[in-house]
Amino acid sequence: MQSLDERSLPSLPSAVSAPTYDRSRVRPGIVHLGVGAFHRSHQAMYLDRLLEQGEAQDWGICGVGVLSSDRGMAEVMAAQDGLYTLVVKHPDGTHEARVVGSIVEYLFAPDDPEAVVEKMAADTTRIVSLTVTEGGYNFSPVTGEFDATNPDVVSDLQPGALPRTTFGLVTEALVRRRQRGLAPFTVVSCDNIQGNGNVARRSFTAFAALRDPDLGAWVEREVPFPNSMVDRITPATTDEERAEVGRQFGIEDRWPVVCEPFTQWVLEDEFSLGRPPLEDAGVQVVEDVEPYELMKLRLLNASHQALAYFGYLAGYRLVHEAAQDPLFQKFLLGYMEEEATPTLRPVPGIDLGEYRENLIVRFSNPAIRDTLARLAFDGSERIPKWLLPVIKENLTTGGEIRRSAAVVASWGRYCEGVDEEGRPIEVMDRRRDRLMANARRQREDPLAFLADRELFGDLVDDERFVSHYRAALDSLHERGARATLQAVTGRAAPAA
Repeated sequence: MQSLDERSLPSLPSAVSAPTYDRSRVRPGIVHLGVGAFHRSHQAMYLDRLLEQGEAQDWGICGVGVLSSDRGMAEVMAAQDGLYTLVVKHPDGTHEARVVGSIVEYLFAPDDPEAVVEKMAADTTRIVSLTVTEGGYNFSPVTGEFDATNPDVVSDLQPGALPRTTFGLVTEALVRRRQRGLAPFTVVSCDNIQGNGNVARRSFTAFAALRDPDLGAWVEREVPFPNSMVDRITPATTDEERAEVGRQFGIEDRWPVVCEPFTQWVLEDEFSLGRPPLEDAGVQVVEDVEPYELMKLRLLNASHQALAYFGYLAGYRLVHEAAQDPLFQKFLLGYMEEEATPTLRPVPGIDLGEYRENLIVRFSNPAIRDTLARLAFDGSERIPKWLLPVIKENLTTGGEIRRSAAVVASWGRYCEGVDEEGRPIEVMDRRRDRLMANARRQREDPLAFLADRELFGDLVDDERFVSHYRAALDSLHERGARATLQAVTGRAAPAA
């Protein structure tokens, strides 16, 4: 079996596509914080496309691990010279493998934050991009306020502190560029948050203002934060997939990436120091990202939440198994058509009916083997951003809410930590203890979970929503997930 590194590229099996460009001539112009599976299936893939086309040689990527948990990735990046295998899995069972070479450098911030800061402060760095998860921007899901009490933030604000957070690292680099008379780089968020550039601007500006009000005003005024919409289903890599890459392609890759064929990146054209010709690689560069991101967040991401909790409670563990169930398909299409789509603006160049149908096909892809547990991870960050805006808009306009209310109820039932067969559910959420404590009280107090105003705002005060929510929750307790879905997909609300 062939180990993967720079020396092995010329001798890789013919079934594997590999860089034909000279990686030694690629210079990093992008520093990316948070090199996980999604970044490597998406942004890094687009840059690799450009490099393969003979373009963007000064737009290579320097990856950065910010968290201590990124040490494993740092070790793999060092051992494999930044190379990894991207395996696209088609629904018909065919697999395409490509070794991606656009990450030409990798730094691990916990070991050497100074090196990371200096890399971003260098005049060669023109873009700093981020995939730090929905919760990585340190703001309340309801108020949108930056959490200045976060211990890591407090630590980074101490005079002379070595930065530990994304905020501390990026802000210190901007300070040095300002002192050296260099224009600020552009900060590009690639996380699944509505208005992700606006969110990043608020968070980084807030941190900078806590350090120095004048600095905060400068960041607000001078640093571009373009919005973007990103989309490619990319499950976490398993040991089974590592072994499969070895068996099928003869490559020993310690951290390959698997993904679906579909990919989309819609990016606002707002850059201070130029950008790669991303449109040549299939990126949609537009003036207004919002219609595309609302489409994705409210149709794809919110539907993932609808699938996750009901699916797990019904006994499914893999996404495609639940998505192939006709009952779940009817529920998801009903949510998308009757509840999410009415809240959307027209999306240029997109047939929403075709997009909805294609989502069911994508979710049903048996080759991806994505888990419902992954979709259910950090629901307290995801539900408020992806589903609650649909609910609130429909409450305002008198629109349909019964499926959305049932999804919220299914989350509350899931957070009780026990499935319908009495087996434990491992709830993975940064607010886990609070969520589970509230959920376990709801058999005596049906509104105990919904009454968390930090997450749900004033939904508990809305009689129409509460009526649908309680009916779905009672049905989940007394009749189970499938019976509840059967009732909700009919015209009547589920009976207790």
